[in-house]
This record gives sequence, structure tokens and C-alpha cells, in this order.
Amino acid sequence: MAPTAPSTQPIVISGPSGAGKSTILKRLFDEYPDRFGFSVSHTTRKPRAGEKEGEHYYYVTREDFEKKIGENGFIETAQFGGNYYGTSFDAVEEVEKKGRTCVLDIEMEGVKQVKNSHLKAKFLFLSPPSLEVLEKRLRGRATDSEDAILKRLKQAEKEMEYSQTKGVHDLIVVNDDLEKAYREVKEFCV
Repeated sequence: MAPTAPSTQPIVISGPSGAGKSTILKRLFDEYPDRFGFSVSHTTRKPRAGEKEGEHYYYVTREDFEKKIGENGFIETAQFGGNYYGTSFDAVEEVEKKGRTCVLDIEMEGVKQVKNSHLKAKFLFLSPPSLEVLEKRLRGRATDSEDAILKRLKQAEKEMEYSQTKGVHDLIVVNDDLEKAYREVKEFCV
């Protein structure tokens, strides 16, 4: 019997800042360079130095973004710092057309929106072992102000609580050991 092609069913990965999503996803993409792809999000903010249209974001006007919202063109949207950000159905389809599995790294409100969309995704939550461990990780990065750390911890508490809601996630991986967590995420995704 011939091997079957890998699934291109989208995968939603969420978890608090400091849980290890970026580290694990970078490793997964490095190990499987032709298997996965990120969807390119839309934003109304201006490009930063070095950012490229269609690679980092699709940079659109507020009017165009709101029009696409009205046309139900987004899987999920959010507003930060007065700018819109969103993942379009088209962007996910672009990844799938290349024969790759689209990975969406989104936060809790985005997960809720994806759950209410027609996108048939798999959902994984990457959790720190505890809020105390997460606080040590955030402080150890030395990249955030005290106020930002406290906000991230408060948000993490909400996200960890939400992750326990029955039926929200297909798998919860506790990142208490990076090698073990990576194996569990890889098994889920591949």
C-alpha cells in the first residue's frame, strides 16, 4: 500500500507568552522545512524596517481591513495599539495549496474565534508547568518591564484556566521538559 500524503489540516497552537511556543515551533519547522507553513496575517499598522509585504504581513488600510471583516474574510481578528491584526481564510488556503500544514500561533481570543469559524483545525495548548515557573522564565528573559511581566502573568492565568474548558483543545502539552514537550508537539503535528 502506498504511503498517504501528510494531512494539511490546519493546526492552532496557543499558550501564554513564555510557554515555549516560538522555541518549539522553530525546531519543528527546522526539522520539517517542507511540511509546515505560517499563514501571513493582515495588519493595518505600517511596516517596520526590514519587513516585507506578503512575507511578514499584508499591510492594508483600516477601510480595507474592515471591508474584509464585513465579508467574513477573517478566521480571527484582534486589535492592539490601535491597529487591526487578522488571519484570513485566503492566507491559510495559500499554505494548503503548497501542500503544507498551516500553523496558526494565536492567543486565547483568536482560539475562540477559530472555534466559531468553519475552519476545521486541530487545537494544541502549550502550557508552562505553573505560573511560578512562567514568572521565572519571563523575568529570566529580561526583555519586559515589571508592568509588562505582571500583565503577561495575569493573561497567562486566564489562558491556562480557559485551556481546561472541555472540548477547546485536542491536546494540552505541559512544557516542563523541552525535549519531552517537543516530542509531544511533534507527534501531534506530524
